[in-house]
Amino acid sequence: MNFCLNTQLSFPYKFAVVSASTGAGKSIPMANSVRIAAAQMTSVNNLAVNFATCSRLVKEAASAGAKLLCFPENFSFVGDLEGESLKIAEPLDGPIMKGYCSLARESNIWLSLGGFQEKGSDDAHLRNTHVLIDDNGNIRSTYSKMHLFDVDVPGGAVYKESSFTEAGKDIVVVDSPFGRLGVTVCYDLRFPELYQQLRFNHDAQVLLVPAAFTMVTGQAHWEILLRARAIETQCYVIAAAQAGKHNDKRESYGDTLIIDPWGTIVGRLSDRSSTGITVADIDFSLIDSVRAKMSVSKHRKPAEFWNRSV
Repeated sequence: MNFCLNTQLSFPYKFAVVSASTGAGKSIPMANSVRIAAAQMTSVNNLAVNFATCSRLVKEAASAGAKLLCFPENFSFVGDLEGESLKIAEPLDGPIMKGYCSLARESNIWLSLGGFQEKGSDDAHLRNTHVLIDDNGNIRSTYSKMHLFDVDVPGGAVYKESSFTEAGKDIVVVDSPFGRLGVTVCYDLRFPELYQQLRFNHDAQVLLVPAAFTMVTGQAHWEILLRARAIETQCYVIAAAQAGKHNDKRESYGDTLIIDPWGTIVGRLSDRSSTGITVADIDFSLIDSVRAKMSVSKHRKPAEFWNRSV
């Protein structure tokens, strides 16, 4: 275990915010810093095996003092054959997600689970859904992946996520004991306007980027994109990654990272293909300091500047 473009654009999507509160409706106070963890794993086409792996990692994170553990995209299932993910897709009140809610409650820890194969509006589609569960085992928020991976990877496979996945349309931020969380999934990372919206229009402090990057795209772009999102938004970025060979046809790049608002990597596993967690502290004073000393939020041009006639 290892402890270790600023433009303002119009955005045609809805916005949702969820506040963290106690049962009495009072806001949860935030300490000056809080410990979080990010997981790295190799999911397979066996729900029980993946749940066992997640359970072990949750216990490790809780023992390390983490109050939030972030899992990668497809944490609960990676299919071997075409159509397998559709077959196992469930609603959020189904037994798969109930198991993870119980896991969070029993370990007294928040879980970031993205993305989950949530049953779609018809039998031919699912939603790639990032689920946030609090330490009482309650689902606090969900975000459906907005940008779908329809890509011909150079020297690799051809992907068509939209053939079986419904794209989301809502921007989601969540108030939590770990700051204001901007919720995204994997391929979203390549679209900086989403992260600009999360930070400058909706005041995100921490950006969640669970992913399953391919070997080719991961080696070329993974760290660069993550550090760029952290630097340009002055947010922490927590990027939990799938790693290694899932089956004969699919392999993920790995390299789970936690990055601070200055772009410094503060959490990383020593082996980018191993299963484990990395732990770091979210320092709210660092967020404030970076933003105060380089006030990009004040220096950004308004939407009218970019939309005016030439």
